[in-house]
Amino acid sequence: MKERVLITGASGFLGFHLINAALQANLDVFAAVRSKSNISHLSDLPIKIIQLDYEDVLALADDFKQKKYNYIIHAAGITKANSEAEYNLVNNIYSNNLALAASKIQEHLKRFVFISSLAAAGPLKGMDGTLDESMTPKPVTAYGRSKLNAEKKLSTYNFPVTILRPTAIYGPREKDLFLVANYLKKGLDPHIGKFNQKLSFVYGKDVATLAVKALFLEQANGIYNVTDGQVYGRYDYGMIIKKILNKKAIRVHIPIGLLKIILIGVEKINKSLNKVSPVNREKLNELAAENWSCDISKAKNNLGYLPVYDLELGLKESIDWYVENKWL
Repeated sequence: MKERVLITGASGFLGFHLINAALQANLDVFAAVRSKSNISHLSDLPIKIIQLDYEDVLALADDFKQKKYNYIIHAAGITKANSEAEYNLVNNIYSNNLALAASKIQEHLKRFVFISSLAAAGPLKGMDGTLDESMTPKPVTAYGRSKLNAEKKLSTYNFPVTILRPTAIYGPREKDLFLVANYLKKGLDPHIGKFNQKLSFVYGKDVATLAVKALFLEQANGIYNVTDGQVYGRYDYGMIIKKILNKKAIRVHIPIGLLKIILIGVEKINKSLNKVSPVNREKLNELAAENWSCDISKAKNNLGYLPVYDLELGLKESIDWYVENKWL
């Protein structure tokens, strides 16, 4: 009988890669999706689609007792919200409810993998140094704080917990970093301010492969930063995309002060329409941070992490997918 894995956030762009990695590991996959999610891209996969009520611990525990999951990969969460309370509810409280319910099936549960974010650690000030897991976290957004709060609570449970902190994840079906490619195709290369940055990226497939691999490792407990192991300048992402698309684009630097003024209006309009702004003034704390360079030696040593994709290889595969599927 195959071992069972619950994957939350399964309809998302990373969720798709997690499902495929779990299937390749010969696991019986239970994919938790939201009721209004588009799951057409999952229809041909040999998985079981379920829905969970993250507000009801008893209902979650009952589902877990019936399904007897051996593993959980919790990737569900939100990256955009209009309030800190909303971030904390979904990313922290719901995650803790899931873990609390999972604690009821300890005789079956072998590992809980939480997909956190490098935003929980926060960036470095200045161009010197690299982030590692021993540093005191200093998140600069409500999103990062909500992920850090979840990490702290998850670390208190007495079943094996692995916390992965991926940096900016990109790949097929990803929508936020895709916007950059869309601008570049139209001939515009926008940047916030004009200063040096050290950035890090990681391809969705590499994150998914690591998450599934960690399920089976006894020494996988703890927190792990996840990037492709490289450090990039602020223009590298756009330059690689322009090369792949064979496009030229006008590089524009938008002053941070001007952008903040623009975002005040954007945020007010979206709030009046009950919409969430894709970029807000607080998000600038992450987007304009100087140093997101990262040390991944802990993941390499403890988890045997070997990222396959650097930015050029990952973007080539991503752009091919966007073009083939008429996103670009």
